[in-house]
Amino acid sequence: MALSNTAIPRYYGQFREAVMRGEIPVCKEISMEMNRIDDLIANPGVWYDDQAVEGFIKYCENELTLTDGADLTLLDSFKLWAEQIFGWYYFEERSTYEPNPDGHGGHFVKKSVKRRLVNKQYLIVARGAAKSMYASCIQSYFLNCDTTTTHQITTAPTMKQAEEVMSPIRTSITRSRGPLFQFLTEGSLQNTTGSKANRVKLSSTKKGIENFLTGSLLEIRPMSINKLQGLRTKVATVDEWLSGDIREDVVGAIEQGASKIDDYLILAISSEGTVRNGSGDTIKMELMDILKGEYINPHVSIWYYKLDSIDEVSEPDKWLKANPNLGKTVKYEVYQLDVERAEKAPAARNDILAKRFGIPMEGYTYFFSYEETLTHRKRDYWQMPCALGADLSQGDDFCAFTFLFPLSNGKFGIKVRSYISSLTLTKLPAAMRAKYDQFMAEGSLVVLDGTVLDMMEVYEDLDHHIIECGYDVRCFGYDPYNAKEFIARWESENGPFGIEKVIQGARTESVPLGELKKLSEERMLLFDEELMSFAMGNCITLEDTNGNRKLLKKRYEEKIDNVAAMLDAFVAYKLNKEAFE
Repeated sequence: MALSNTAIPRYYGQFREAVMRGEIPVCKEISMEMNRIDDLIANPGVWYDDQAVEGFIKYCENELTLTDGADLTLLDSFKLWAEQIFGWYYFEERSTYEPNPDGHGGHFVKKSVKRRLVNKQYLIVARGAAKSMYASCIQSYFLNCDTTTTHQITTAPTMKQAEEVMSPIRTSITRSRGPLFQFLTEGSLQNTTGSKANRVKLSSTKKGIENFLTGSLLEIRPMSINKLQGLRTKVATVDEWLSGDIREDVVGAIEQGASKIDDYLILAISSEGTVRNGSGDTIKMELMDILKGEYINPHVSIWYYKLDSIDEVSEPDKWLKANPNLGKTVKYEVYQLDVERAEKAPAARNDILAKRFGIPMEGYTYFFSYEETLTHRKRDYWQMPCALGADLSQGDDFCAFTFLFPLSNGKFGIKVRSYISSLTLTKLPAAMRAKYDQFMAEGSLVVLDGTVLDMMEVYEDLDHHIIECGYDVRCFGYDPYNAKEFIARWESENGPFGIEKVIQGARTESVPLGELKKLSEERMLLFDEELMSFAMGNCITLEDTNGNRKLLKKRYEEKIDNVAAMLDAFVAYKLNKEAFE
């Protein structure tokens, strides 16, 4: 079959039939993309070229290798995605200047120029679908088979991720499996002045991977607008554009320069991320508009794999919706283990739901598991040494104090005392009021009259509480916000020793948070009050790009103040261990 404006694409046709038979489950986003392809088939102005598609497939399977050097056989999904790039064309009328046969003058003539339809392909698919290998196949084909290509780039949040696209090509150069690679790699890289026949034509260099026959270069570029703007790039792959905290539209930056070149291609591949409201979410909104038909753009191919709902996580027969290569590039057993891990480790849940099942999640993770928030048996710490932590507030948050008692075997006893104003209590909804009543009944929450808390009134009550319970406070850690008056009085009455300012933030919180988490997992934080259980159950963490974690609450009403105070007490204890010897 030659170029046709009526043909059904071979690999899409096979895929569509399998979907119709119920053999392949698809999400609504893939269904919408199928509708778009059906529209292309029905459009007489759009042409399908099977030879171009088969040429790409033959090149990959005859020449390329996997990273480990094994022969490459293209997955059905690769053929389906690539068919969108190489299979569709349209003709554009252009005026071109032609000189007269006698060499004198010339004239403009209209010509019909064949153009590739798709210049951007977005691929959102689960981790383990071999999407980086697909990007490597695309880059390699253009580098060695498209003589018009001069500059190609691949970018990712890290150099290691970007190298995943380069590695299979480097392996193919080393192995030289097929006749084309054998020809391209014959000769010497050092031979620059002798016969061209004896010179190497394709090589991995300091710049990247170079094809000296075509003058083409494939290189890694950092994922930064400053490093991507202004490039006249024929082919670009953008890896994991949803997975990092990318606030810049790197795809748009690449397209600014690439759009000046005929038949440019941008391939944006990623698994779902856990960073919301960034440039990635903005791009997805635009893609959804295209899929729904609210914005017509036939030059964009969109393969967005995901589960339709979180309920489908428990249905293995639906997992192909998120990963079409499940059972081929990643085992079902791996997915099952991740499902079990998500149930047992809340901290990993959001990442698993996003990366394995394509469900958009926030980068917040619950810090303590349900089992870790269960209260322990009642204990008394009369006349025992402790560290005191404070997270002070005069508004609607708790003015929170946590007492941390070092015990034998590395365990810590925990008692809490928090304060709110009577006005705050009156504004609570009925369900939350019942919970606060429970805290007041156990003595962990005290309500003081007024619209805002009087820090000196708080001080007096806390001081009386410490004396009544017989607590021996040997150090005091505090968040400096709103604490000046309280700390000044504490220092005047108890002396300056052991008072530690604990600055809030991911860099300072991450290490002690990790230590408290380990203690909590081993059930070595011994608390017996429901208020502490409530605060621990509300804790979430946000991880920055350096892996540092910061303590947060997801909603305003979910108070975590006593956990923050526990953190302050723990930091103070670590800095003053000699006081407990």
